[in-house]
Amino acid sequence: MANKKDLRVMVVDDMTTSRALIYDCFDTLGITNVSAAKNGADALKSLKKNPVHLVISDYNMPSMDGLQLLKALRSNPKTAKTGFILVSGSPDQTLIDKGRKLGMNNYLQKPFKLADLRRCVVQIFGRLD
Repeated sequence: MANKKDLRVMVVDDMTTSRALIYDCFDTLGITNVSAAKNGADALKSLKKNPVHLVISDYNMPSMDGLQLLKALRSNPKTAKTGFILVSGSPDQTLIDKGRKLGMNNYLQKPFKLADLRRCVVQIFGRLD
């Protein structure tokens, strides 16, 4: 069980609109401690200083894609256990398989609904209180 007021989340997406939509979903779920980064490289720099409980990252981004970010997080002891949800507009099974091998906790295909995001978060942290 996770206390949603204490849960720290980072949204990583190069599209401002996508970040805003994900922010809104977390706000609706009552998860308000949410930060953002516009690409994997910026996220990694921030996460090394200020780890979070969950990263939700787009796959296709400039400078460092979502799988590269996941690999970097898993290789650092400080961020190795961070929950990770990969988001992509493509239902590419190869991408999903690569993510799972790297330690991805969950996958969401764009566009997704609030219930889909909630399910992914609950699968990682348990019931949200």
